Amino acid sequence: MTYQIIDHPADLGLEVTAVDLPSLFADTVHALFDVVAEIRVSGAAKSETLEVQVSGDDWPDLMVNWLREVLYQWTGEDRFVLKVEILSLSAYVLSARLHYEPFDSDRHTVLQEIKAVTYHQIRVAPSPGGWTARVVFDI
Repeated sequence: MTYQIIDHPADLGLEVTAVDLPSLFADTVHALFDVVAEIRVSGAAKSETLEVQVSGDDWPDLMVNWLREVLYQWTGEDRFVLKVEILSLSAYVLSARLHYEPFDSDRHTVLQEIKAVTYHQIRVAPSPGGWTARVVFDI
């Protein structure tokens, strides 16, 4: 996974690069969780799975809807996503299996609160060697 944090006043931006679209959608979730929390205690916790499906009007809209769904799993359902399996990805519809563990304050440290995924400067486009996404989060 390759990502960088984008300097953005009052918000948090991420730019993620991957070899193909499925990897881009999975890696963007991993980058998101890399900046919002960390696992403080080593060793495996009990992992659970959840299948989700989202759609959009185009690739950027699909990315925003995808990240909104994943962010809801974190903020609304207290699920720390460990791994993403993209089950299918076609013209603006994504199905995935999320592997997660329930949030545990003894096990997880929250690093950054994120309020929302925004459309501000959203970009999902081919790039040399793959695809790149740029996403800005309201913090």
